[in-house]
Amino acid sequence: MKFGLCFAFGFACLTLWQHSSNADGFDSYRSRADKHAPASIMGDHLHDPGEWMVEYKYMNMYMEDNRAGTRTLSDAGSFTYGDSSTPVTNQGATPTQMTHEMHMLHIMRGVTEDITVYTMLMLPSITMDHQRRGDGSAFTTHNSGFGDTTFGALLRLYSDVNDDLILNLAGSVPTGDIFRTTRIPSRGVTDQALPYPMRLGSGTFNAKPGITWKHYLESGSWGVQFQSDVPIGRNYRDYSVSDEFRLNTWYSHLLTDNFSTSIRLENLWRTNYDGADAATPDAMISTNVESFRGGYSLNLGLGAAALVKGHLLNVEFVPTLYQDLDGIQLETDWTMAASWSKSF
Repeated sequence: MKFGLCFAFGFACLTLWQHSSNADGFDSYRSRADKHAPASIMGDHLHDPGEWMVEYKYMNMYMEDNRAGTRTLSDAGSFTYGDSSTPVTNQGATPTQMTHEMHMLHIMRGVTEDITVYTMLMLPSITMDHQRRGDGSAFTTHNSGFGDTTFGALLRLYSDVNDDLILNLAGSVPTGDIFRTTRIPSRGVTDQALPYPMRLGSGTFNAKPGITWKHYLESGSWGVQFQSDVPIGRNYRDYSVSDEFRLNTWYSHLLTDNFSTSIRLENLWRTNYDGADAATPDAMISTNVESFRGGYSLNLGLGAAALVKGHLLNVEFVPTLYQDLDGIQLETDWTMAASWSKSF
């Protein structure tokens, strides 16, 4: 069903495919500092036939304190919530803080005037702090390595001097490890599986269709993007991660042709997990609970971009404005993204 919906989305958009001839101003609009979307956004631009682009992007998500719905909980409150939640959880420990770093290598190549292909290699590094129930002692777990790999094609559906409508047909393959164990929570006595948020990939092939509309002005540009990430089936641990849907709108303002600032608003929806890994008992800790993975977030992006001798430097800071989370989860305080890219 999920795959069919993603295929139908792509087929419907392909029927709109049309391209207008270049006109005066077309190339000049797309060679300024705002030629790319804010740093957290991808899949928003194409390249000329035969042109390559290499990009390194660093992203960091910081989470502290737990939240049930829209309410922030103390560490003590997290244990109390777990005693009466459905299912009961946090009987062994509660998470208190997490940092999720991501290093990405993004490679794009223009195939035709209207088609650009790309791949993204991911290297996540995840650190989570916890508090044990009972004695209140703290411990930290860490996981890092290769994540899932994304392949995609960007198709220009429509273009004129001021507008680009781009379809993103992408998917990821499960190259990230989804099952590692640690003895840190049990003080070296028994192995325990790392909880869901600390795993490096989805374990499934994921469909990632999206669509972007960008409009260029003399003073800057604005854009709207819908992007999804939908797992296809369950992985070998018998679960699938959240369906994810993002709706972004942004405006980039030119201070000069080589420097721009941006403001962005993001709506993010995630569903709960489907299925369950038998090695993640719900009662132990809330990050093991499949029904505590969904929710809605509203995020604000504040960014800047500089074009320096053909090198594009892009940075964005993204505080969280509002969260309504299913069950009890670590709340996201902020994320940030910074990138360097060069076309040749």
